[in-house]
Amino acid sequence: MNHTGTLKVTMPTDREIEVTRVFDAPRRLVFEVWTNPKHVPQWMLGPPGWTMPVCEIDLRVGGAWHFVWRRADGTEMEMRGVYREITPPERLVSTESWGGPWPETVNTLTLVEKDGQTTATLTILYPSQEARDAALKTGMKDGMAMSFDRLAEVLQTMGTH
Repeated sequence: MNHTGTLKVTMPTDREIEVTRVFDAPRRLVFEVWTNPKHVPQWMLGPPGWTMPVCEIDLRVGGAWHFVWRRADGTEMEMRGVYREITPPERLVSTESWGGPWPETVNTLTLVEKDGQTTATLTILYPSQEARDAALKTGMKDGMAMSFDRLAEVLQTMGTH
């Protein structure tokens, strides 16, 4: 039974977005590719045409992370946050802020391995239903699906051992 490749997006509460995807890789490898600045710029890119020239990760409780994306025309987006909980290779909790009018969220990643496959569940908690609904209107689901497809490709090239 192969459930890999499909991104599932749900709204379990009026303030949350939950994104789930199964990867054909052990969770220690998924955790590594999710948290190592050597790997993140290879997959967390959203739509085609973007690069990630800045990827800073201080992977410790209280440590900060900072990502900057750039499009060929010079357009940039940035995001930053602070790690609140780190339990390798199964759980990662951090804040996320895009700046400007976008409110800070709390993101919880859980990784569950079964039979060599890892189910990654990312729960994004917004301060209000309005903030969650505004985020959903940005095209984030499509961007995340593209990024998760790239993550699967990176995991595949790394092998499962």
